[in-house]
Amino acid sequence: MERPSLEINVPNTPEEGKLYVVDSLNNLNKLTICPDDAQHVLDGEDENTGGGGYTAWNNIRNQCFFVVTLILTLIVSLALVSFVIFLIIQTRNKMDQLSSRLISERKSIEELKKMNDMILKHLNQSGIKE
Repeated sequence: MERPSLEINVPNTPEEGKLYVVDSLNNLNKLTICPDDAQHVLDGEDENTGGGGYTAWNNIRNQCFFVVTLILTLIVSLALVSFVIFLIIQTRNKMDQLSSRLISERKSIEELKKMNDMILKHLNQSGIKE
């Protein structure tokens, strides 16, 4: 497909008419160069000159999107922090259980050593030699 030439000679037109023609040609050029998705943006720009409703709506929508994203990020962060705190508490409880077991095992070992020493003393006193 061939694109039509956008160059138009406008002889003998008043200044205001020339500006209008140039503006129209610029708009036409934007429409032919920009992709279809940008058409909505260009339409919105035309509406902005009438009352600015499109950008106001777009700004409000962007702000709402930002607020929702921020709230979701905060909720996810809170959930992760809560999970980390839960893991820390669980680890502390396991370490407390392990250390109490080690302390009780040490006491048991010390008691066994004392009993072994008492048995050896008793055997030495009774005269039984190994």
